[in-house]
Amino acid sequence: MKSISRKIFSKIHSMEPARVMVIGFGILILFGAIILNLPISTQKGESIGFLNALFTSTSAVCVTGLVVVDTGTYWSEFGQFVIITLIQTGGLGFMTIATMFSLLTRKRINLRERLLIQESLNQVDLSGLVKLTRYIIMMTFAIEGIGALLLSMVYIPRFGLGKGIWYSIFHSISAFCNAGFDLMGPVSGQYSSLTYFVDSTLINVVICGLIILGGIGFPVLLDVINNKKYSKLNVHSKIVINTTGILILIGFLFIFIAEFNNKDTLGTLNIKEKFLSSLFQSVTLRTAGYNTIDLTLLSESTLFLMLILMLIGASPASTGGGLKTTTIATLFLTVKSFIIGKEDIEVYQRRISDATVKKSLGIFFIGVFISLFGTLMLTIVNPGFTLLESSFEVISAYATVGLSIGGTPSLTYLGKIIIIILMFLGRVGSLTIFIALLSKNSRIKSKIRYPEGKIIVG
Repeated sequence: MKSISRKIFSKIHSMEPARVMVIGFGILILFGAIILNLPISTQKGESIGFLNALFTSTSAVCVTGLVVVDTGTYWSEFGQFVIITLIQTGGLGFMTIATMFSLLTRKRINLRERLLIQESLNQVDLSGLVKLTRYIIMMTFAIEGIGALLLSMVYIPRFGLGKGIWYSIFHSISAFCNAGFDLMGPVSGQYSSLTYFVDSTLINVVICGLIILGGIGFPVLLDVINNKKYSKLNVHSKIVINTTGILILIGFLFIFIAEFNNKDTLGTLNIKEKFLSSLFQSVTLRTAGYNTIDLTLLSESTLFLMLILMLIGASPASTGGGLKTTTIATLFLTVKSFIIGKEDIEVYQRRISDATVKKSLGIFFIGVFISLFGTLMLTIVNPGFTLLESSFEVISAYATVGLSIGGTPSLTYLGKIIIIILMFLGRVGSLTIFIALLSKNSRIKSKIRYPEGKIIVG
C-alpha cells in the first residue's frame, strides 16, 4: 500500500502545474461531495443523494452559488460549516491554503510548490510568490473579519447573538469569495437571497464592498495598499480598476433606468432603495450571486444585459470567475488600435504584447463557444426551459456567478451534470484545463516557419 501511495504521489509530483490544478480541484470537490452526502450534513438526517451533494460541493468549491436546495433550511449546522469551508478553500485556491499550513509549520516551500502557486494565482514571475501568498491570507482574513463585524450590527439584533454571529461570518466569507451562498431561507417557495435587506444601507454597502474587494484581484489590492496613489499603480491595476468601475456604472444606470417604473422590481421602492438595489445588482454581476430584488420579474432587456456583464465577470487572481475584465479590456484596446490605424496596442504609455492579445482572444473565443454550446445542450436536456432561462443558467454557472431566474431546482439529471461541468470549467479556467489535457510535445515551439498565406477577412 505504501509503495502504491508513493507511486501515486510521485506521478502527481511530476505532472505539470496545470494538471495538478485540475486534479486538485477535482479531488477537493469529490471530498466535499462525500461529506455533504452524509446524513449528518442535513437537518432531517437523511442523505441528499450523491449527484445533489456533488452539485452543491462543486458550486461551493467553484464559488458559484447555484443550489438545488436552500442552504439555510436544508443543511444542518455541520453541513453549512462544510459548505463555507469549501467556499473559503475554493475562493483562495487550495494551493494558497496548502501554503498557509506550510508557513504555519515552518515547512520549506520548494520550487515545485512555487510553480503550483504561480499557476494558482495566475502570476507571471516566480519571485515573491510566498510573500504574495502570505499577504493574500492576511488580507483575506482581515477583510472578512471586518465584513463580519459590520454585518453583525444588523444580524445580531435580528437573529440573536449566536445565530447573528454565524450569519455574519458565513455571509462575509461568501461575499468576499464571490460565492453567493446565503442562509436566509425561502420566501413563498422561492430562494430569497438578500431580498429581506433591500432597504438596509449597511447590508447593501458592506456586501458590495466585499464583492468588489474579492473580485478585483489580490495583486491589485496589494498594489493599492503599497502605492496608495492612482498615478503610481501599475498598468494591470489601472485597467482592472477602471474596467470594473465602468462595468458597474453601466449595469447600475441600465438597471436603474430600465426597472425604475417596473412595479414588480424597483417601481414600488423609494428613491434610496432604487439606488441601492440598482447598484447592488450591478455589483453582484461581478460573479457574486446575491440579489435584493426578484430576478424572475426583471424585464428581458435587463436580463440580457446581465448575461453580458456576468460573462465578463471579475478580474484575474481574484475569487471571481468569468472571462475577466482584463481580457475584455485588452480586446477593446486591440479593436481601438485597429480602427485608428496604430501598429502597437497602447494604454497608459505602455504597450500590450502580442502574447497577451493572443491569450485574450483564446480565452474569449473558448468562453463564448462553451457558453453557446452549453446553452444548446441545456435546452435539449431541459426542454421546459426557455432560451433565456437556459442561457442565464449556463453563463451563471460558467462565469461562477450563481444567479438564477428559477431554473436550478428544476434541472434534470443530465442538466445538473452539464452545470457541474460548466462550474468546474469556469473556476479552474477552461484555458488551464485545455493546457492540462495537451501533451508537452504538442506545445513545443515549431522550428519550421511556413510562408505567409493571404486570407481575405471582413
